[in-house]
Amino acid sequence: MSAYFTYLKEMIIAFFSNLGRWFVDRYAVPWAVVPAEFDYYNSLLANYSPDFGVAGWIFFALFALLFAALIGGLGYLIYYLIRRYVRFYKRTASIEQLQQQIEELNIELYQAVAEKDRILQLQIETLGGAAPVRTGEVVAATTGAAAAAEEGEEGEGETKQADGTLRFPRLTLVDQKYENSHLVTQLPPDAADITLAGICERFRNFACSQMRLYYTPEAIRAFFASIGTSKIIILEGISGTGKTSLPYCLGRFLRFNAAICSVQPSWHDRSELLGYYNDFTHKFTETEFLRAVYEATYRDDMSIIVLDEMNLARIEYYFAEFLSIMEMPNVSEWNINLVAAPAPDDPKHLHEGKLLIPQNIIFVGTANNDDSTFTITDKVYDRSMSLFFDNKGVAFDAPFTEPLTIPYDYWKGLYDQAKIDHPLSESTLKKFQELDSFVIERFRLAFGNRIMKQLGDFVPCYVACGGTELEAVDYIFESKILKKFEVLNVAFLRTQLTELQDELTKLFGRNEFKRSKEKIKLLIKLNS
Repeated sequence: MSAYFTYLKEMIIAFFSNLGRWFVDRYAVPWAVVPAEFDYYNSLLANYSPDFGVAGWIFFALFALLFAALIGGLGYLIYYLIRRYVRFYKRTASIEQLQQQIEELNIELYQAVAEKDRILQLQIETLGGAAPVRTGEVVAATTGAAAAAEEGEEGEGETKQADGTLRFPRLTLVDQKYENSHLVTQLPPDAADITLAGICERFRNFACSQMRLYYTPEAIRAFFASIGTSKIIILEGISGTGKTSLPYCLGRFLRFNAAICSVQPSWHDRSELLGYYNDFTHKFTETEFLRAVYEATYRDDMSIIVLDEMNLARIEYYFAEFLSIMEMPNVSEWNINLVAAPAPDDPKHLHEGKLLIPQNIIFVGTANNDDSTFTITDKVYDRSMSLFFDNKGVAFDAPFTEPLTIPYDYWKGLYDQAKIDHPLSESTLKKFQELDSFVIERFRLAFGNRIMKQLGDFVPCYVACGGTELEAVDYIFESKILKKFEVLNVAFLRTQLTELQDELTKLFGRNEFKRSKEKIKLLIKLNS
């Protein structure tokens, strides 16, 4: 055992002595001594190893492991320091490259601003002004150009921008289309016999005979009753069930094609929907949606604007202004701002840069329920009427039916008369209020004043379209109240849902509220 410790002592002394000498002489003879020293280490091991014994060999193995770990640790430390240095060097180089790119971009920006100023200067010189234009004076220069254009073209019968272009070319074309007068829709000879129920039947036959589209009477009644309830109607469900075809077919039925506006996933504000004013070109980038809204101001029939795949983007973002405006009780305040200041060449129905949303417009949005779309929020649902399509229509035979021309005022008269002739009965309203109390107690959800108002509008219209009062109430409860249950943790509310089914039977009868009871069964099944 003592032989091993003697070996260890001499081994350590020899190693560190040689290591120090190597560092001193590394520039002269860095590797000349090392091979000989390895032989010396071998000779030390050969001289002392026969006397190690078992314990000595065990300590030899342990020391070898520790020694290897020490060498490995030193090697890793050197590697780590080198890597840190390399990273620091790369980061420094990247910062220098970014600084160089920023300088290049600043130069390009300066050149672009100079080019813009040069173009504006040329425009002003063309109009007769020779004053130099600098970057800080762009607004003043363009204002002067517009004033010069107005003064120079006064009395010519046509007002244009300084460069000869119109601010709203598409809307101006609409003005030219209806230059002589507004459209006057003529009622058919049998107008006295036209009722909401008759229109529903004629439209269903028209869709079948001319468009090969098949809808149930209940779906048609709900759609037309929704038109009398809200300006916004959402048609949702699986793809291929005729959601977009329904408003398109209604446009054909009324002899005025619906405007189809495809929503894009990139839409995030109102400029995607309405367009925007370009301060550089001095033109308004008009959209099909804006053109359709503007054309409706010239017409007296019903105008249908379809927002196809409306939940590909967040509705409460790009449609927020319309959701707020149409909550105003005074329809004369339904204005949307398009430009900050008016110009002589603006379209005729723009007043002080604002456009009044006409009452004859119905906005219809289609929505697919899949992973590629956004969830429609309660803010949107509460302000609209929604219809759900879960299967394709079943084909049936119908007589050939011609389109129908009906002024919007006549439509409005039919809906107003329906609310007088078929008001929600006191007994049904009382039962619905009891149902409201039950839902508040069990699920902490309230119907709200907006839903109650929609109930009072929808039920009379649905009855006038050929349905029953309880069918309409069932539709409102299923689409407005049970829709909110989808965000609840229904797995823990199975008992309460069963009690809700019993409460519906108790209040309205065993054979009523079929839609709501089926919805409750589906909620229980999906969360069981």
